[in-house]
Amino acid sequence: MTEGNILHLPIFCADLIESVGVCSPVCVEVPSETEAVQGTDMKLRCISCMKREEVSASTVVEWFYKTESGKDELIYEYRKVHHEFPSRFSGRLQWNGSKDMQDVSINVLNVTLNDSGIYTCNVTREFDFEIHRPLFTSSRLIRLTVVEKAGEDFTSVISEIMMYILLVFLTLWLLIEMVYCYRKVSKAEETVQENATDYLAIPSENKENCAVPVEE
Repeated sequence: MTEGNILHLPIFCADLIESVGVCSPVCVEVPSETEAVQGTDMKLRCISCMKREEVSASTVVEWFYKTESGKDELIYEYRKVHHEFPSRFSGRLQWNGSKDMQDVSINVLNVTLNDSGIYTCNVTREFDFEIHRPLFTSSRLIRLTVVEKAGEDFTSVISEIMMYILLVFLTLWLLIEMVYCYRKVSKAEETVQENATDYLAIPSENKENCAVPVEE
């Protein structure tokens, strides 16, 4: 997980325009993805929000990768222009940030198992105020793990288990209903058969006496 990553999202403005007549973007803290699948493209998210009074500033962005020796190797830099340094990522790094330089993320194209490791995003801003030019720096760490195949999502696993449980429950309920209906029908048939047998066992003279007299 990255520490303090923030996502730059637009606000849906329909209602705000009517109420205040102003709509501006907002920064929201979100966790960053830390797992990638081999052969896919991975976005390394790094977002450093500016306050409303800090909109006028020059921004420098540096991306580092910690090698096996423990040294932070500079792999990408933005200093008015984008520059990719020679490294194991040569030709596989792509800018994926925003124009206002609050989102300074990059993409790693066609990730490999060797791309696993610690990435550092350093953001330096020099604010242009009339009296002084203060510097602001922030750093984000991303511990990336590259796997050969995508793991099954936990939510989908739970949904699949619940589906099988529901299927078993419905099957059992259907069997119980079938057995209940079969017994009910069988009992009704037995009752009809017993009544018919009892009627046939009555002597003929008694059957005539059972007839209802007709009044003239």
